[in-house]
Amino acid sequence: MRVLFAGSPDIAVPSLIRASFEHQVVGVLTNPESAQGRGRGIERTPVAEAAFDLFGDRVPVLSPERLGPEARDAIAALAPELLVSYAFGRIFGPKFLALFPRGGVNVHPSLLPRYRGPAPIPSAILARDAETAITVQRIALAMDEGEILGQLRIPLSGTESAEDLGEVAAIMGADLLSQVLDEIAEGRERPRPQEGTPSYCSMLRKEDGLIDWSASLLDIDAKIRAFYPWPGAFTYLRGMRLNVLEAFPFPHVTFAAGPSSLDFDDPLPGTLLGLDKSRGIMVQTNDGLLALRRLQVQHKKALPYREFANGMRDLAGAVLGGSSFAAGPLP
Repeated sequence: MRVLFAGSPDIAVPSLIRASFEHQVVGVLTNPESAQGRGRGIERTPVAEAAFDLFGDRVPVLSPERLGPEARDAIAALAPELLVSYAFGRIFGPKFLALFPRGGVNVHPSLLPRYRGPAPIPSAILARDAETAITVQRIALAMDEGEILGQLRIPLSGTESAEDLGEVAAIMGADLLSQVLDEIAEGRERPRPQEGTPSYCSMLRKEDGLIDWSASLLDIDAKIRAFYPWPGAFTYLRGMRLNVLEAFPFPHVTFAAGPSSLDFDDPLPGTLLGLDKSRGIMVQTNDGLLALRRLQVQHKKALPYREFANGMRDLAGAVLGGSSFAAGPLP
């Protein structure tokens, strides 16, 4: 089939590669170049990079600001039969969808109708769900409401980060998409309606990553995992932003004070109790201990917990939280 592939982030790249092996990709639609990283250099999307590696100049890569008449004319000239989308991030209108005689399909990393919307992977982790899924659905005018063409369930262990789950969803999504595209090409697809009560997720914002140390231990742990690598979970230590990149919960562990620790009768949530060399920097929560295992002071490099602790004075007894306006710099 003649396919127009629409996508932008890394999670969509294996699906583009697989589609290019098995069908004729006549064009790639992706988001415009944007500023990335601390240097704010202008970079193409991972899908655009993969398309140039795969096709060179043989297949056009389109990155319009809007899917208006000019973009629609450019796509119509490619004579695509089917639209394939994975994490493109924009809604397709009726005039756009009318360009595709076979319609469109979308890969969505959730157990639809659960988590319709732009952040299904972090949402499943935040909710501490026992499972999620990869779903291939028909593209409908309403967001993520199309009929299901294929679905693969993914059990969750409760230790996954969004990065881990995204890598799984990238590979499984490509496999399921390949199966569904074969069925469509041969007229064997069996669409079925979404069943159950739908739920929705919204776009994540950087400020959403602020850790509330009064929350439950497992909710804090889930936030750290759900927000890695973006937008990142963070707190404040003596007025400086501290990114928490990796942690591990210990609901039923009592902290044993050592030479770099203090004894506490009733520590506040967010109190740094000290260093456990085998587990991490231990933080008190309402209902257990959280071991901080990889940390990053803003604008500094990320450090494993032992190195971080070695570079800090008077670590035990400090209380995490507050804001960037809290008094006192880091030592």
